Amino acid sequence: MAAQNRNLTAARKAKNDEFYTQLADIERELAHYKRHFADKTVLCNCDDPRISNFLQFFFSQFNDYRLKRLIATCHRPQKTDLFGAAQDRPAVMLEYTGDPNMKTLQDLPRRKLLGDGDFRSAECVEFLRQADLVVTNPPFSLFREFIAQLVKFDKKFLIIGNFNAINYKEVFPLMRANKIWTGVSPRSMNFTRPDHRLTSVNACWFTNLAHAKRNEELPLHKKYDANEHPKYDNYDAINIDKVRDIPKDYAGAMGAPITFFDKYNPAQFEILGKLQSPRVNGRVKYARVLIKHKQIKA
Repeated sequence: MAAQNRNLTAARKAKNDEFYTQLADIERELAHYKRHFADKTVLCNCDDPRISNFLQFFFSQFNDYRLKRLIATCHRPQKTDLFGAAQDRPAVMLEYTGDPNMKTLQDLPRRKLLGDGDFRSAECVEFLRQADLVVTNPPFSLFREFIAQLVKFDKKFLIIGNFNAINYKEVFPLMRANKIWTGVSPRSMNFTRPDHRLTSVNACWFTNLAHAKRNEELPLHKKYDANEHPKYDNYDAINIDKVRDIPKDYAGAMGAPITFFDKYNPAQFEILGKLQSPRVNGRVKYARVLIKHKQIKA
C-alpha cells in the first residue's frame, strides 16, 4: 500500500507540473535564434511525443533550421496496480535526422526507455551528453535541478521557467554572472493544462544564447531626485519602484525591482547583488536587484 501511495503522489505531482507550451509562443521566440541551430543536435527532454509542440516545431522546421539531429524524451511515472502490474504507457525516446520518408511525427519510430524518462536518469543524461542544445519546458517544480544539470554539462539551452525563479539561490548568481539571461518574448504566457483549459503563468524564457534584445539600451528619462529615489534604511543604495524610474544620472547603487531583468543590458548596467527585505522609512519593500550604471562615474 505504501508503494501505491508513493506512485499516486508522484503521478499527482507530475500532473500538477504539466503546462503545455503553445506553438505560437515557440515560433515567436525561436525565430530570434535561428543562427544557433545549424548542424546542431537538439534535445527536448521533457516532451511527450504525442502532444509536444516543441517536437512539432523542430520536426517541421528541421531543414529550415539546418538541424543535424533531434532527440526527444519524456517523463512518464511508472504506475502500478495493487498487484504491482504496470498500468501506464512506458517512457519512450524519439529521434529524427531528416529522413524525407518521415512525413509526420507519428511516422517516427519510438524506442522504449529502460526507466521512466526522468531527465536525471542515467540513460537520459546520456542523451544530454550527445546534445548541443536543449530546448524545452521543464517541470516548474524541478527548475533548480534542471538548470543545475545544464550548467554542469555546459550545455547551450533555451527553456521556459517561472519568472520568479530568478530569485532562487541557485539561479540568481548565474544571472548576475551573465551565464543565464531572459529571452526576447514578454513575460506572462498561456499554457494548456491536461484538462485542455488555458492557464496564464508569470513565465519567461531563460537562455544562454545571444540575441539582439540583450544589446538594446534601456532609454532613461528621469533625473535623480532624493524625494522620488529615497535611500534604504538598511542598505547604502537608493530605491527604485519601477524600472522606468531608474535615474539616468545617478552613479551609486540602486535597488530595482526584479522585473529589471526584462530590460537588462550588460553593457549599460552592472549587477551588484540582491537585496532581501530592503526598507524605506521602516516600510519593507519586495526583493530588489542591486544595480549600478556602468557608464556613469561617481
